[in-house]
Amino acid sequence: MNNYLVSLLYFSVVILLLWQAFRVMTKGLLSIDHIDRKKEKDRIDRTGLLTVHPELLTQEGQITDEDLLTVRFSNELDPPASSNEEVL
Repeated sequence: MNNYLVSLLYFSVVILLLWQAFRVMTKGLLSIDHIDRKKEKDRIDRTGLLTVHPELLTQEGQITDEDLLTVRFSNELDPPASSNEEVL
């Protein structure tokens, strides 16, 4: 009798865990489709106009022609490039 209860409990837990795993994997697969649709939506600008960051504009509302500081993250094995060298 005791062996029967342990077996029943064991198989109940296995079935419960399989059902839970199935639910979690289904949610993951459905979210991939949702993410793909969201990426397509994000590609379209909501205003239909080119959006420029406000700090790139002068007081007259034109895009600045000043040299801008840029940061490039690269592999640590890349040697640092001199700012005086011409980039091809």
